[in-house]
Amino acid sequence: MMKMIKLSIIVVTGLLLSNCSSHYKMKSENGKVLNEVPKWYMNDFSEKKACETTTFGKNKDRICIFGVGTATSPDLNLSIEKGMMIAKAELADIIRGEMNKQSKQFVTELGKSQNKTVVSEVESTIVNLIKDTPVRGYEIFAKDVTITKNGYYRSWIGLRLPMGEFNKMYNYTIEQATDAYNLKSEAQKAWNNLMNSKEGNNGNNSIQ
Repeated sequence: MMKMIKLSIIVVTGLLLSNCSSHYKMKSENGKVLNEVPKWYMNDFSEKKACETTTFGKNKDRICIFGVGTATSPDLNLSIEKGMMIAKAELADIIRGEMNKQSKQFVTELGKSQNKTVVSEVESTIVNLIKDTPVRGYEIFAKDVTITKNGYYRSWIGLRLPMGEFNKMYNYTIEQATDAYNLKSEAQKAWNNLMNSKEGNNGNNSIQ
């Protein structure tokens, strides 16, 4: 009987522990400013571990680039989506970001010939451009959620983009490129057949 009671206690304890571990406990932000940031968000992490690069074996040459983003919203899902967009934009910027700078300078003289003053105005603008950059095959290596002082959800998203054949979309992209090449080839064959048939018809007409 005692064994049965002990077994029951163990089973109940195990169920309670599994129920507790199945829920994510969110941290609250205190004060007027954010006083704690996930260490990985500040690039304080091992890129080798975050990329799951092994010292030996098939993944020893695996290379990843990383992007992070954070966003707040009263809706949890929306805060995650906004954080994902920011992190993906950072990946795209690393892949294909362009920096353009435009400078303007205006100089003039004011006053009489004996007492002139030079007045100048300089304006400089730097624009960061990201155009049509595919960010396929990215993976989430870290995610965190905190509650702000006003009760909003703040999501922290860390993305990694494996390069080359380690990207899960690599084979899919190659297949698409092959399909596009075959389509172009077939289109060229169809065009050649059409031109040949036109030339044949013109030759028949001239004989008649």
